Amino acid sequence: MRCGRGMVGLSCGMISPAQTLIVSGIRGADSPKVCFVGQEQLIVQIEIEDQKPIEEVLRDREQELSLLVDMVPSHLWRLTQDGEPTFFNKRMVDFLGLDVPDTDKPGMSRLEAVIETVHPDDAAEFRDRLNRCLVTGERFSMRYRLRRADGVYRWMSSHAEPLRDHDGRIVQWYGLCHDIDDLMTAQEALRDRERELSLLVDMVPSNLWRLTPDGETTLVNRRMADFLGMDLEDKRQLAVVFDTIFHPDDAGEVEDVLGRCLLTGDRFSMKYRLRRADGVYRWMSGRAEPLRDQDGRIVQWFGLCHDIDDQVHAEEALRRASERLAQATRAASLAELSASIAHEVNQPLAAIVANSHACHRWLSAEPPNVERAKITAERITRDANSAADVVSRIRALFRHAPEAKLPEDVNRLISEVCRLMADETTAKDVRVETNLEPDLPPVALDRVQVQQVFVNLIRNGVEAMDAAAGSARAIKIRSYRDGPDAIRVEVRDDGTGFKDPQRVFEPFFTTKQHGMGMGLAICRSIIESHGGRLWTANNEPRGATVAFTLPLAASETP
Repeated sequence: MRCGRGMVGLSCGMISPAQTLIVSGIRGADSPKVCFVGQEQLIVQIEIEDQKPIEEVLRDREQELSLLVDMVPSHLWRLTQDGEPTFFNKRMVDFLGLDVPDTDKPGMSRLEAVIETVHPDDAAEFRDRLNRCLVTGERFSMRYRLRRADGVYRWMSSHAEPLRDHDGRIVQWYGLCHDIDDLMTAQEALRDRERELSLLVDMVPSNLWRLTPDGETTLVNRRMADFLGMDLEDKRQLAVVFDTIFHPDDAGEVEDVLGRCLLTGDRFSMKYRLRRADGVYRWMSGRAEPLRDQDGRIVQWFGLCHDIDDQVHAEEALRRASERLAQATRAASLAELSASIAHEVNQPLAAIVANSHACHRWLSAEPPNVERAKITAERITRDANSAADVVSRIRALFRHAPEAKLPEDVNRLISEVCRLMADETTAKDVRVETNLEPDLPPVALDRVQVQQVFVNLIRNGVEAMDAAAGSARAIKIRSYRDGPDAIRVEVRDDGTGFKDPQRVFEPFFTTKQHGMGMGLAICRSIIESHGGRLWTANNEPRGATVAFTLPLAASETP
């Protein structure tokens, strides 16, 4: 007998109404239902829900889970607690070209069949690590190469974790294997580029180094390491490399300049001496530039120091040779200057003789004119000192020690040279015209050397006009203030001008038949030794101008 949907009638015989029948274990029943038919017959009908909808829901959930697993962009797999594969996701099946049932091979476990797909160079380590994890329960993690279905090996990053029950026993293993071959290839390419860059850096014929924004050394190239005697493998040496390698006379300045650049971000540039591994100090030209990020913050500093020791010594040797050449040239020019110098010496000597006769006459008079004799004697002393000064300057011409520079009136010096050269210019029918700015401040200079410059420039102008027929035959000398801290002098002639202006200062270059080619070179050397500058220019329509500047005396400079 049925008592509604899903009810099954059970004939239970005669029981009392007080008796109760409990029916349980029927899936889907909310509670057992007991139905009494009369007082003598009990029919128990138990409601049993239909199981079909629940099974369909479970199947749908399993399909969704399977779809999600297959959509994961990695290889997913499952092992038993003993390490036997029980599941590969679709992506792994497609990659390997085999599924779990395909790993069943005679005389071989499924795990060994899977290990056969690992690269031979990685298989032994893979087997050892996995077996150790299966025994210890540790997490598995390893990079290895796995063979694709087409036979190509690709790098994988694999991880596996054990699933445990409530008692902590391992039930099974779940693993994930991610394809990192493109990443590994890119990293290897990057390492190749780094090796190439490192090789190029080591081939650069200079010392290269790198600093943090705080000034800590993080890199030196092979050439610098060899120069300093460093071991590149010992990173501890980098931390102290710049503490002991500079010459004691340069270390303080390098520290100050580099420290200021690290604070301000300015470009570092200076010359200093660096100690070589054998203890010899060599001159370097050092430079460093900051590398900044997109926000302008300094990320690190890259520096270069180039060995210029040979160049420095060559320049020093050249400077000494130039000094010796200038000394020799001054001696060679003595013959040409001797007449002019003799004229300058003869003037005070003649005055001394004349004043001596006058003094004698004043003292021989009756009565003696003592006052006039004293005045004449003072003049004798003045002229004698002037002659002695000329002689001392001539002697200084042959001494190696330079004369002290004293404040001098340039206009007075120009006037003296013009008087000194008067006979020579008159004989050549050359006028000397001066345009001297009055009240020029004094200039610290070596009187004899600058006098030699004026003599050479005037004589060059005279000789240039000898070769220019029909010229006005005038030399114009002008002096004036050039800015707040210098005096400028120009010597202008009406001669032929310079045929090769680019070479006029080259030693021994001359267009004169009997010239030495040293005049202008010596003049420029003298002016530059005084802190000035000398240059030339051709005039229009003819002639040339030689101009130079001299810095004012220290008391007059701003």
